[in-house]
Amino acid sequence: MDALALALKDGGLRERFVFIYGTLRRGERNDITQLKPEPCYVGHAALAGTLYHLGAYPGLLLAGANSAATDVVGEVYAIAPALEARLDEIEGILPQGGGEYAKRECLVELAGQLIACLVYEINPERLHGRPVIADGDWVRRSKFSQYENL
Repeated sequence: MDALALALKDGGLRERFVFIYGTLRRGERNDITQLKPEPCYVGHAALAGTLYHLGAYPGLLLAGANSAATDVVGEVYAIAPALEARLDEIEGILPQGGGEYAKRECLVELAGQLIACLVYEINPERLHGRPVIADGDWVRRSKFSQYENL
C-alpha cells in the first residue's frame, strides 16, 4: 500500500494533510519529521503560487486569478490535530488574524488525486522588497544565501 492510501486509511489518527514548502521540509531547520506527534509523509507535490525569500525562511503567496505564478515545491504530510496546533504555533497563527501567516486550505494534486491540504500563506503586507525564489524551491535557494540573515 502506498503512503497516500495508508494515510487516507489511518482512521482519524491523522485527520488533516499539510503542504509544507520551507523550513518545515525534511532536513531543514524546523524539519517536520522531528516534531511530535510524528507526521506521516505522503509525497512530494507542487502548488501554484509565488515563493518569497524572507531571510531565514520563505513565504508563499498563493496564486490568484490575476497573478503570475509558478509551481512552489513542497511535501505533503498527514498530521494529527496536536501537530496542527504545534504548526500553528511555529507559523505564528493568531486567532484574530493579522499574523505573519494565515492558514488556508487548498487542493493539491498528489499521485493523481486532489487532496485538501492546509497551507500556511504569508501575509502580503510582509512581502515589500523581498526577492522571489524563481524556481519555487526553498531547498535549492543557494543563490539567495546572502539574504539568510535579513
